[in-house]
Amino acid sequence: MSKLGKTNAEFNLIEEGDKILVGLSGGKDSITMIHAMKEQQRRAPFKFEFIAVTISYGMGENYDALTAHCKEHDIPHIVHDTKVYDLAKDKIRKNSSFCSFFSRMRRGYLYTAAQENGCNKVALGHHMDDAAESFFMNFIYNGQMRSLAPIYRAENGLVVIRPLIQMRERQLSAFAADNNITTIGDEACPSMRFDVKMPHARANMKEMLCKMEKEFPSLFTSLNAAFKNISVDSFFDKEKFSI
Repeated sequence: MSKLGKTNAEFNLIEEGDKILVGLSGGKDSITMIHAMKEQQRRAPFKFEFIAVTISYGMGENYDALTAHCKEHDIPHIVHDTKVYDLAKDKIRKNSSFCSFFSRMRRGYLYTAAQENGCNKVALGHHMDDAAESFFMNFIYNGQMRSLAPIYRAENGLVVIRPLIQMRERQLSAFAADNNITTIGDEACPSMRFDVKMPHARANMKEMLCKMEKEFPSLFTSLNAAFKNISVDSFFDKEKFSI
């Protein structure tokens, strides 16, 4: 909660009068986030609302346990039904990558649900490990210096925030484990029902960063600092040169 509060103060993620849609897949990251947001509601010197929204892919998922968990902790929860699974049958080719497709579709439906429920912000559960992996994926595979911003405005006007962006993945795993919270894993991903190529790029980045952190224990602390200390005029983009 200390890290969440500092991140919020640093980037003004949550403000007075906000109504925030929190994407809840049921995994360790989003489960931790809804509890952190509930506690933030109690502690913050200002008022804001949030609702947890789970995207159903239309493949017969049962979210009764997740709904019951939210009800137990007085967290408003909505299951937003979609037909993404059926749509994917026509859109995803055999042996093709699926991550970007489902990510785009899920994000789009979260935006739709936010607008339907009068929310001005959408909160996603990305953490520091996600930001580091995305940075190196873009760096190595796309030749681009790009990561995950703590806050940005989507094209439709919604503000997207990442309250957990300065936390480590292991912290979120520990929260779920220490509190005996049952989480939903990859078994709920619709891609598991398709004959598709597994996403090797992110797995490669996880392995690479794990090895780097063993050799340089302060790696993620340095990355967090570097993401806030960008000397754009020291690279090869001539439009950013200071002369």
